[in-house]
Amino acid sequence: MRYSHIFASFSLCVALLTGCSSTHDKPAVPDKPAAQLYKDAQEALSVSDYQRAEQYFEALDNRYPFGPYATQVQLKLIYIYYKRDETEKALANIDQFIRNNPTSKSLDYVYYMRGLTNIAADYNFMQSLLGIDRASRDPSYSEAAFKDFKIILEHYPNSKYAADARKRMIALEDKLARHEIDIAHYYMKREAYLAAINRAKNILTTYPKSSQTKAALKVMVQGYKKLGLPQLAQRSQTVLDAQPAS
Repeated sequence: MRYSHIFASFSLCVALLTGCSSTHDKPAVPDKPAAQLYKDAQEALSVSDYQRAEQYFEALDNRYPFGPYATQVQLKLIYIYYKRDETEKALANIDQFIRNNPTSKSLDYVYYMRGLTNIAADYNFMQSLLGIDRASRDPSYSEAAFKDFKIILEHYPNSKYAADARKRMIALEDKLARHEIDIAHYYMKREAYLAAINRAKNILTTYPKSSQTKAALKVMVQGYKKLGLPQLAQRSQTVLDAQPAS
């Protein structure tokens, strides 16, 4: 009986200490009016205190979801989640914002942030796959980022984010084309010539400005020869010969 009392007392002490530690690590956001909370959150953000800014903006979002700052709070949280490398949170908030605000004047910014966040998510994913053959890596985040930046150029060509979106698209186009050519070479080694040709064709149609155009045409020439299709091989060779010297 005495041992059970001792155990209960010990458990209570541990709980109290844990509670105190958690409170110390993440202090509660004060109960303040929306305007004051927004001001405090902005001050934290202005000095790059992203953890504190996140706490205050999330408190605003939870306490005043339909308040006068609701839209700005969502935009701020997207940026903060990106800066804190919380890519899943950022992408979820971005998708929700696009659904709820289809006519927002900030959509160019939101798509731009989604592109940046997808790049960050791709980097994190790649870090977890160090040492794995490039052809087997999932390019979905890079593909998503490419589409995000393409949306900006097509729908918001005068946006202040358009120039940077274009630069990032060029880099992503080359990266995705390299991924495709790696897979094409993989198929060639395994004598899956038609699959290799299809991957090469995808480079020419989807990423025509990439540095992998010649490599793709070479795969097509070799693949058609292996399949006994000399006319198609010659046609691909003619296009290859017409490519400018690198």
